[in-house]
Amino acid sequence: MNTRMSRPGLKVREAEGSDAAAILELYRQLVRPVVPDVEVDVRADRLEQIRSDPHNFVWVLETDDGVVGTAFVTLCLDPMHNGQPYAVLENFVIDERCRAKGYGAQLMRYAVDFCYRADCSKIMLQSHGSRSQAHAFFEAQGFSATNKKAFVKYRSQMKASPSKHRARRTGEK
Repeated sequence: MNTRMSRPGLKVREAEGSDAAAILELYRQLVRPVVPDVEVDVRADRLEQIRSDPHNFVWVLETDDGVVGTAFVTLCLDPMHNGQPYAVLENFVIDERCRAKGYGAQLMRYAVDFCYRADCSKIMLQSHGSRSQAHAFFEAQGFSATNKKAFVKYRSQMKASPSKHRARRTGEK
């Protein structure tokens, strides 16, 4: 889905495999200031896999000069709220050379409108604790940090039982 935004030359579209390099650079900008030793990897085949999944969406914000932003939304099925899904918004990045130009607000407006049309009960997002400018931006977009508290456990902090089998649903063989 391609959507022209209110500003000429600005559009949001679903990411394609050919966007991997541009998204990789944006993700590096996101990660580098807070965890500089983490290696970021964006693969074209993974973007295509996400593109074919009805619950996951990676968008890019494009100007006449190329990709300047990206956002990733997952629609989570929820047994509460009369079957309404909720959304998790991740990896929201505007190119550091293009910030404070209204691009972030345009991309966020697109994400919020999409989630509203998908009948989501809420949108949740996390932001690194040190990103005060990002926090101010999210609050200006109507997000609240006072209603919920997020907790994160990274893979490096997880310990699995000694079983060598893949994760399975209860009762699966």
